[in-house]
Amino acid sequence: MISKPPRPTMRAWRLGTAAALIAITAASASCSAPRVTSAVHSAQPSATATSSAPSASAPSASAPPAVGALTGTTVPGATNCPMFPADNVWNTNISKLPVDSQSAAWMQSMDSSSTYLHPDFGPDPGGYPYGIPFTVVTSAHPSVAVSFEYATESDTGGYPFGPDTPIEGGASADGDRHAIMVNSSTCRLYELYNARYSTSDPTAGSGATWQLTSNALRPAGWTSADAAGLPILPGLLDYAQIQAAVAQGRPITHAIRFTADRTAAAYLWPARHEAGSGSTSTLPPMGARFRLKASFDVATFCSSSQPFCADARAVLTGMQDYGLILADNGSNWYFQGSAYPQWPDALVSLLKRIPASAFEAVDESCLMVSINSGEARAKPGCPIG
Repeated sequence: MISKPPRPTMRAWRLGTAAALIAITAASASCSAPRVTSAVHSAQPSATATSSAPSASAPSASAPPAVGALTGTTVPGATNCPMFPADNVWNTNISKLPVDSQSAAWMQSMDSSSTYLHPDFGPDPGGYPYGIPFTVVTSAHPSVAVSFEYATESDTGGYPFGPDTPIEGGASADGDRHAIMVNSSTCRLYELYNARYSTSDPTAGSGATWQLTSNALRPAGWTSADAAGLPILPGLLDYAQIQAAVAQGRPITHAIRFTADRTAAAYLWPARHEAGSGSTSTLPPMGARFRLKASFDVATFCSSSQPFCADARAVLTGMQDYGLILADNGSNWYFQGSAYPQWPDALVSLLKRIPASAFEAVDESCLMVSINSGEARAKPGCPIG
């Protein structure tokens, strides 16, 4: 059995100080074009109304809530809802893109030569599973107005947030306390950071919503429930998703979110918010994309007779084709997964053997169609795998 180690929650970035934010420039036909320029964003205080919702009994922490099983092209429990359009950058194969010119420096800053990837999820039979849960609701679920600590960069309106909503780490957890909900009636995604429900005053640090049928991004400079201003759900790895990929002989077709201890005061498309200090010449910016090198021998990573070897190989293949997206501050090379269904120890142990040194940063800026859209499109000199 594994236990969840402490992971730093570096939230000073939220809106505590005024800082220069970095916004990506319009894409050109080649990946060699400049990708970031400076822009200043100042937060203005605003008030957010609150409302109450009917009370109900909270679910047992030991019983899995009704969370989705797959985080691929459709939302589980809402199969009419895509996990963003098929041409979204989260769903784009980046195996043929050029290596980023800053790859070596970024890798060094994350101690890649001496670090292995760490699954930021796993089983916990004695309590709440380690990972980020999500739940699917319908429009029949009561919606509440949430009071936000960082209201100027949070989406207002009702959130389907209630006593039945699973929270990362459990109802009494510390840490990021993410809450993720999908309305299957409208295909809208809702995500909260530091979510705390009460019948009189539901609160959160910040909140963001997305229309899953659209490629629209958040306003430039806005945070979300993570530091990069990105959605969390499309970047979660899921155990049932891996099982389905192995059983059906199909790949995992989306990028996986991960964290780094130190990040630049910059962000790259499709990210919308920065969370660090320093230059992109030495530190990776939010939104940076990394892939497992094609030269890494997936076939010999483990023995075919070893339990869960096929599952681990499916993850490795996904990391070669779709890679990782830097989405938050935290421990170097921690990659995120859903809390349910629970992960087997043996598979988690295998995933801890992936060397960070086998990765490289790629330049995906040439895929951008519009600065305010997550749509990705191949062009001459900018191939999609």
